[in-house]
Order: sequence, then structure tokens, then C-alpha cells
Amino acid sequence: MPILNRAAELQNEVTEWRRHLHTKPELLFAVENTAAFVENKLKEFGVDEIVTGLGRTGVVGLIRGNLGEGRTIGLRADMDALPMTETSGKPWASTTAGKMHACGHDGHTAMLLGAAKYLAETRNFKGAVAVIFQPAEEGGGGGNEMVKDGMMERFAIEEVYGMHNMPGMPVGQFGSRTGPIMASTDEFTVTIDGRGGHAAQPHKTIDPIVVGSQIVGALQTIASRTVDPLASVVVSVTKFNAGFAHNIIPEQAILAGTVRTLMPEVRDLAEQRIKQISESLGSAYGAKIRVSYGRNYPVTVNHRQETAYALAAAANIAGESQVSGDLDPMMGGEDFSYMLLARPGAFIFIGNGDTAGLHNPGYDFNDEAIPHGISYWVKLAEMRLAA
Repeated sequence: MPILNRAAELQNEVTEWRRHLHTKPELLFAVENTAAFVENKLKEFGVDEIVTGLGRTGVVGLIRGNLGEGRTIGLRADMDALPMTETSGKPWASTTAGKMHACGHDGHTAMLLGAAKYLAETRNFKGAVAVIFQPAEEGGGGGNEMVKDGMMERFAIEEVYGMHNMPGMPVGQFGSRTGPIMASTDEFTVTIDGRGGHAAQPHKTIDPIVVGSQIVGALQTIASRTVDPLASVVVSVTKFNAGFAHNIIPEQAILAGTVRTLMPEVRDLAEQRIKQISESLGSAYGAKIRVSYGRNYPVTVNHRQETAYALAAAANIAGESQVSGDLDPMMGGEDFSYMLLARPGAFIFIGNGDTAGLHNPGYDFNDEAIPHGISYWVKLAEMRLAA
């Protein structure tokens, strides 16, 4: 049940790829250099087909097995970085100001490249493996763009799998769960139009700051008094912009925030209540309210049978005691959700050890996880496409 010998042999080489990518982070869909790096590696490996430009800048490589015709499964990694300044101090830290790989997508890309090299060498499976390298996970919905570009149909993908590193989980461990594993990620903006005036004469104004303060407090009742306590919802107001002087009550205040849920019906209810609460309180104070609500990534929902396959592959290389099949859902978002809406599949977490957290300027992907990730991808492909 240990990691594959060939995966261990590849660790140093794949680490070099990972650190190269870490020094050159790119954002959203503008990942041309990363995509070119991926494409060149896939050509070196001798994969059977390479398609670029899917979802604008995504890359897909197709590797056919030597054990006959069969189904195709997809393995997905994300390529983009975050608009942050790195403080890790590593020799391979970002060389681009204001951009860094703070979520480990450099590691995800490198591990999947390592698996592609292994699978192209051995081809010990029936059917085909599509290795999917996706842009714009960090807010751009690149997964959705690849799906809309017809990726699933073009490569006849029947199942699709994703993996993400998890700081705090020991290296060599894996975790997943059936059903919702990551939240939907919605955004809202509440614009409050009042009547400005002198701060010494508040009775002649409609103070949008007072109205906004009441709205911020009342929105917290969505979690505490509206949604079933056994369900999950997060409503966070993260912006409150108003005013420009000590002695002036402003005309307008603007609130903005995010909503995270794990169930479609809770998502609907939260949107409804944000509008009702904001408009009702605005009316009570005589202010005009405009609510803008945008739905972003849907809930990431793992399919039952495919989750069992993913956990079995992880247990095969890590051992049953190192794999959790009942990982707590997380309220972060993930655009692999779009691929799971298009095809059955599963999303799994791999341990990154005792490192800084994701989206932290001191974060760095743990290269000790690389052989475990490569081994997982290879075992999953070979088990799902066994002759």
C-alpha cells in the first residue's frame, strides 16, 4: 500500500517543475506561460492528443491505455495563482510583484503532470485518461468555461475527479465525503440612499450609516433565526463604505459581502432574506434600498459511487487508516463544482502538512506531498480503467 516506486523516483523532477511554476504565477485566464509549460511537458511525455485553448487557456491531454478500447475518465488540476504579495522567503518565491501561488495550484499542476508522465510511460489501463489543466479557478469560473467549450463531449469523458491540498492535514493522508463538500459562493451589494446633511442636525437627514448598521446586524439573523440550525449558512458583510468627513452625514452607504451555503434551498432562502431585510429596514427609516445579488460557484457535490472509487484509490496507496471518508464540508468555494454538474465524479483533499494556510502570503505547497499525489492519480486511473 505504499506510494508507487516510480512516483518516488519522479519527486525531484516534479519538484523542479513545481518550483519553476511557483516563481512565475499567473492570474485567472492569463495563464499563457503556465499553459505553454504544461503543453510542452505533455509533448515530451508523448501523450496521444493535446488540445489547447479550451476555456480560453485550458489544456487537455489524452493518454490511451494499452489494454484495449474503453471509457475515458478526466483528472483535473487548476493552474492560476492569486493577486497577493508573497512573504514565504523561499528561494523559489514569486518573482512577480502582487502575484503568488497561495493556494497550491502550482503543486496541483505539477502532480498531475507527474501522473501524466507515469501513465504515458506505462499505459497499464483500458480506455483513456484525459488530464485537464484548468485556468481561472480563483474567481473566474474557468471550470465552467471548459465545460461550456464542450470538453466533456469532445473527449467522451464519463467521470471526472479533482484534488486539492489541505494545510493542517498530515502529508500522506487524504479526505473526502459523499455529497456537499464545498459551498456555493454568492456575493451581494446593498446600496442605501438616504438624505445627507450637517452632522449637528441629524433630524434633518436620513442617515444611511444608521440604516446600514441596522442591516448589518439584522443579516446575522439569517443564520441564527431563519435557517435550520442543522443546515449550514454563512452571511458575512465584508465591506461598509460611507462618508468622507467628520461633520457630514453622507447621502449614501454601500454594504457588500458573501453568502456560503451547502444546500440549494438554503441558498434560495438566504438570497430572499437579504433582500427582504434590507428593503424592510430601509423603508422603516425612509431610505431607498437597492440590492444586487450575484450567484457564483455552485455547491461542490461529490457523487456517491465516484467518491467510493476515489477513497478506494487513496486507501490503496496510503492505507485505510490514512483516509477519511467523512471529512467535514468546507464553506470555501471551488469551481470544480461545474464539472461535477456535467459528469459524475469526486473531489478529494490531500495532506499538505504543517504549513501556512491557503490564501496566506506565507504559504508554500509542500513538495513532500508530490509522490502521494502522483500515486493517487495513477492508482485511480488504473483502478477505474482496469481491464
